[in-house]
Amino acid sequence: MNLSDPTETFRQEARELLDQLEAGLLDLEQDPSNADLINSTFRALHTIKGSGAMFGFTAVAEFVHEFETAFDQVRKGQSAANGALIEVALDAKDHIHLLIETPETEIGGGDDILDRLRAVISGGAVPAAAPKPSIIEQAAKIEPVPAAAAATWRLEFYLPSDALIYGTNPLLLLEELAQIGPTKVTALTGRIPDLATLDPEVPHIGWRVDIEATDPTAAIDDVFLFLRDNMELTLTRLDTVEDLAALPAPAPMSVNAGPTVEPIAPAAPAPAPRAKAGPAAETADRAAASSLRVPAERLDELMDRVGELVIAQARLSQIAGLSSDTALKTIAEELERLSSGLRDTTMGIRMVPIGTLFSRFRRLIHDLSGELGKPIEFITSGEDTELDKTMIERLADPLVHLIRNSVDHGLESADKRLAAGKPAKGVVRLSAVYSGAEVAISVTDDGAGLNTARIRAKAEENGLIAPDAKLTEQELHHLIFAPGFSTAKEVTSLSGRGVGMDVVKRTIDGLRGTIDVASKPGEGSTMTLRLPLTLAIIDGMLVRVGNGRYTIPLAAVEECVELPEGIEAHAKGRNFLDIRGALVPYLRLREVFGTTADPEPHQKVVIVSSGEGRVGLVVDQIIGNNQTVIKQLSKLHSGIKSFSGATILGDGTVALILDTAHLVASGQSYVDRNITGRAA
Repeated sequence: MNLSDPTETFRQEARELLDQLEAGLLDLEQDPSNADLINSTFRALHTIKGSGAMFGFTAVAEFVHEFETAFDQVRKGQSAANGALIEVALDAKDHIHLLIETPETEIGGGDDILDRLRAVISGGAVPAAAPKPSIIEQAAKIEPVPAAAAATWRLEFYLPSDALIYGTNPLLLLEELAQIGPTKVTALTGRIPDLATLDPEVPHIGWRVDIEATDPTAAIDDVFLFLRDNMELTLTRLDTVEDLAALPAPAPMSVNAGPTVEPIAPAAPAPAPRAKAGPAAETADRAAASSLRVPAERLDELMDRVGELVIAQARLSQIAGLSSDTALKTIAEELERLSSGLRDTTMGIRMVPIGTLFSRFRRLIHDLSGELGKPIEFITSGEDTELDKTMIERLADPLVHLIRNSVDHGLESADKRLAAGKPAKGVVRLSAVYSGAEVAISVTDDGAGLNTARIRAKAEENGLIAPDAKLTEQELHHLIFAPGFSTAKEVTSLSGRGVGMDVVKRTIDGLRGTIDVASKPGEGSTMTLRLPLTLAIIDGMLVRVGNGRYTIPLAAVEECVELPEGIEAHAKGRNFLDIRGALVPYLRLREVFGTTADPEPHQKVVIVSSGEGRVGLVVDQIIGNNQTVIKQLSKLHSGIKSFSGATILGDGTVALILDTAHLVASGQSYVDRNITGRAA
């Protein structure tokens, strides 16, 4: 993507505005009288229209104009923000997206949407006798003049101190005011400071504009739409032109003098000129200018370079460790500190709050609720949990399938829920929490739960399992992720083809994650995705098993203990350790990897965790910690479940990275087998 292309820049900003518009409309549906939501929706439409016209998207500007007018009426209390208006506005948002992304294609349906809008506005208007006054009318308490009588209005304003920094051109504002009616403009120069203290980036000049019009308040509202919250503005109606001529010229004002007329927002103090502002005000004025857009490809390239730097730093540290040169060791330690800081900073740049992903599904739930006729409450939590941006992008499709599955298969109809003693409105929860070295993302519904009998019958019908196969409930639940598997009785637009959950499984496996399924009949189901925090660089613990070296993700390590001597004599085939009163199963990695070298006399146990499970990994030696640059395994080795990747060590050799989630699952299945065997 070339950010120097103005059209592409507009598209990117328009996507953000459309996301804000959709979120605002969905919030407005829950709280139709919220003035802040109405104003933010109107501002988003106004900005899309203005920017579209500026960049040549005339179809967008013409289409949005009527919606902007409609929400302006809502903003002024002349129409109501009812469900019908929200529904047609959401359809309009989708249409605007198509117009922006494919301007060369003929997009139909716009006229139908506008016809629906006109019908909603004409049928839902509130009585015109009590329209809500505009902000300027409320502040200046202006009495309306008769519609047929034109009058002279005096407008005086001072722009915010940061207006020039953000590209505001006072001359363009004056030109817009001149379009309202005949005007007379006078500059107010009383606040210009001495040359020694003058800040050229601050607009010190104010403006007095005398306008001949019937009632210009609404038009002035539109001119200063994005500035009025932080500026000084007053509007006064003069009864006759003679009164205007008789008024004395404004007295010169000092730099620190306040306005001579009542400001538009009396409760807020007038902003001080930049020349007298302190450091805190300076920081606040420039806060919004401190961010910039960077293409994702550049971040990926930066991450690759940092990874190579970490590998080179590891080589230097190893060479310095074998040298007696103190200067070399000092440089190696300093480079290690700097590379570690650079790694953390780069990783922080790539980390994105998962709330940016969660917000997309509000519209999905809204549409599914209407399509299926099921009232649904959508609850999210953990939006501040951060994940690597690459994982955020690849998680969208799996979560869409899980949510659609919960709504279509999980939640019952309102009648069935009431008959079962449940509220008519179903609940779908989407949550994210940190869990050791992972992030756990859960999709929970309070529906009927998984029907294990039907799942087994369908699996036997499809030949996935033998009729006499003995499977645990967890194994039965995981059959829903088999390719082509579906328990739907008929194919619909939402489900029935057996491809959705297969997509979920393949995507999560590709992200080195796992899926947990929990379900209770009549109470609902929970699908939990467990994913590593990042796919790039991690802190690792380097261990030795026989002659091979392996890396364990450090965030998964809970503690390290020594394997007690003579434990084999007392184990009686049950590999468990007593860790402060809790039994923890352990796996001998020598046996798992088929190592033939002689074991060390004093072996160590590294306790690792994944989710709620814990397992001990018996190793010959703990070498130490290192920064691990994750390299993907080849297709030939990608099927080996015990490893999640590889890394290059300082001496140029390769160390495999252990998949702790898989090893913990193996340890837990070992526990289940032993418990089952003892019970038998």
